[in-house]
Amino acid sequence: MEQQRSGAAERTKMNSIELRQKFLKYFESKGHKVVPSSSLIPAETDPSVLFTTAGMHQFKRYYSEPEAAPSASVTTSQKCVRTVDIVEVGDNTHLTFFEMLGNFSFGYPSMTSSYFKNEAIKMAWDFLINELTFDKSRLHATYFRGENGVAEDLESKKILAAIDGLPKILPQGWDDNFWSLGTENSPGGPTVEFYIDGIEIWNLVFNEYTFKNGKYVSSEFKGIDTGMGFERLLAVLNDYENVYRADLFWPIIVKIKEICGKNYEDNTESFRIIADHTKAAVFLINDGVIPSNKERGYVLRRLIRRAIVKAEQLGISGYFLNSLAEKVFEIYDGVYTSDKKLIADELNKEESKFRHTLKEGLKLLNSQKEIDGKILFNLYQSFGLPLEISVEEAKRRGVEIDNTTIEQYNNLIAEHQQLSRTASAGMFKGGLSEAGEITTKYHTATHLLLAALRRVLGKSVFQKGSNITAERMRFDFSYPDKMTPEQINEVENIVNQKIAEDLPIEMEEMSYDEAKKSGAMGVFESKYGDKVKVYSIGSFSCEMCGGPHAKSTGELGHFKIQKEESSSAGVRRIKAVLE
Repeated sequence: MEQQRSGAAERTKMNSIELRQKFLKYFESKGHKVVPSSSLIPAETDPSVLFTTAGMHQFKRYYSEPEAAPSASVTTSQKCVRTVDIVEVGDNTHLTFFEMLGNFSFGYPSMTSSYFKNEAIKMAWDFLINELTFDKSRLHATYFRGENGVAEDLESKKILAAIDGLPKILPQGWDDNFWSLGTENSPGGPTVEFYIDGIEIWNLVFNEYTFKNGKYVSSEFKGIDTGMGFERLLAVLNDYENVYRADLFWPIIVKIKEICGKNYEDNTESFRIIADHTKAAVFLINDGVIPSNKERGYVLRRLIRRAIVKAEQLGISGYFLNSLAEKVFEIYDGVYTSDKKLIADELNKEESKFRHTLKEGLKLLNSQKEIDGKILFNLYQSFGLPLEISVEEAKRRGVEIDNTTIEQYNNLIAEHQQLSRTASAGMFKGGLSEAGEITTKYHTATHLLLAALRRVLGKSVFQKGSNITAERMRFDFSYPDKMTPEQINEVENIVNQKIAEDLPIEMEEMSYDEAKKSGAMGVFESKYGDKVKVYSIGSFSCEMCGGPHAKSTGELGHFKIQKEESSSAGVRRIKAVLE
């Protein structure tokens, strides 16, 4: 069994029920209205995203329309689902489903009982030190040092400096201590972050600017938006080394051990993935998401199937999801209501459907010494194995799947999608058309991204690879330096401008030599045949490519860069989503 960190004996342990209530009651005592968690489906409050990913989603409109808020100050423990970095689930901190504790204020200074930086910072410190009794020496704070034409947050710096016992205050830049959507008329502002033992615990966002005409101007209304990961706080509070050891997960871990008869310590990642994905599936179904091959249902299906594959690797051949769901019900009893019959029925149906073909699919995958795009396509079409599961399983056996293979797979998906559109009714029930439409949009976005990067960074930029799932795109390109926030923002704006222009996407077949003479770009030149397809997006982009592509850029939605980082020497990587 995993141990607590040294010093745990000096602290009174607190379970999840106690901590959640302590947080909400504290802010209620400070004049906040306790607002229930909204649904994981944010259709009414924010139709631009698939899931609720932060506490502020249900309150977004109140920052510009504070008079419509139920109170000028509110607090909540919000259910959230994030799957962009699903491959990192299984480490000490990343989760798919989690709760976000938060306190919010709208309409400062006009609204009665609204507040801003001074009160927000002092209440955060008071809660951590006096309510949770953390030793002051374990904490440090950061504030915005000023960057990109926005002044240093001297007000927050002064407030932090006046706190008795705060041992360290650090200035940080745009990426760490400034929050903004970066879209026209959207709010933004500097942040203060509190850390315990070097772990980020609480992020306080001060929405005091509005982004207009490429600049941040002072807002008429100022607001507070804070977020504190509940599971992470619970682990740190009890001196656990990871979030899975606390009572929000440990009963599920114990049940998995009982079912498979194997040690958690020897199979840590698989245990954690199964526990996390099962919990996320329970909450998604409870909020009305049903497994399917489209959007939210497709994400849910992937979570369930990934959990089943991990269970199969542990030797769990029988049905197990509902026995784990029972543990989820017990953990959240009295906190959230559950439609247990609906959840049980959907989990049973999905497990039955997938287990019917899983063994044959894994048998085929494990028999291959080399894996190409055709095999990946067959595993998805015939056996229901999502791409990332096949890639994970292949990697587990030491078989790496490169970008060329992924591209081949995507081309086959596109071809099947086209056949589905023209075939007679009732054919191709695998649902690939819907899944293909999502990846098609991301593939098209890579063309816009490459052209925008070359416009901002120069003509020495070339594509070095890409990886696309139904949730995000990953794009590698040649460039020696880390991009600045200004460059990232400029690239985003260019891509979104081209999307807004709803440019047509046209294809022309020609010889490879003709394509090169026309100025069309190519990525993996050695794979092209005598005839190539050249896709043009207005006069903005021209590339040799096998597809798939949208009909026009207006289909794509809003483009958002989530991360820019190093991939390898001389190669940078961008992770982005279409919202």
